[in-house]
Amino acid sequence: MRGADSHNESLFTTVRLESFVPVNHPLRPIRTLLNDTLANMDATFSAMYAVDIKGGRPSIAPEKLMRAMLLQVLYSARSERQLVEQIQYNLLFRWFVGLAIEDTVWNHSVFSKNRDRLIEHDAVTELFNATVEMAEQRGLLSGEHFSVDGTLIQAWASHKSMRRKDGSHDGRPPENWHGEPRSNATHESKSDPESRLYRKRAMQHLRCPATWAMC
Repeated sequence: MRGADSHNESLFTTVRLESFVPVNHPLRPIRTLLNDTLANMDATFSAMYAVDIKGGRPSIAPEKLMRAMLLQVLYSARSERQLVEQIQYNLLFRWFVGLAIEDTVWNHSVFSKNRDRLIEHDAVTELFNATVEMAEQRGLLSGEHFSVDGTLIQAWASHKSMRRKDGSHDGRPPENWHGEPRSNATHESKSDPESRLYRKRAMQHLRCPATWAMC
């Protein structure tokens, strides 16, 4: 019998958010290690938010901010706006950050302000150092040398971000680049100024400075 194309949501649900995440998903062990490290940073977070005891609305939990910031790096979210949008409807992201399905996601500007506080108090650096130390204690680090193919790493820049250095584009790219010469001496990317143009065959591409990766 053909099923009906209907969509009826239940008023209540007993499904746990974690049940949507596969048991072998790589984010599971990462979250476990991250939570262990964040638990050891409780004193640091308490000192950072000591001022909030005097009043005001509760801020975003620093542990949730840290998890969200790590997701931004792992999944190459190019902005806080894009990251918050993903957390809004991506069940994997919600689970990793520690938000329930019915929880409201923060505004991207609020996220940026709270993130700056973590950076200002070197909490991000402490998290990185603590994670490396924990990984070393558990034998997860190796001194073996390995190479990465830079052509597989994308720079955060595109041809549309290229502008003339003299400002003649007035902040906007031309409608058509055809016939207009571009070079690293006359043009630069506004989203990633360190990216450089290079030629491959008859086409012109962007590459990032550290790895010379093609975008």
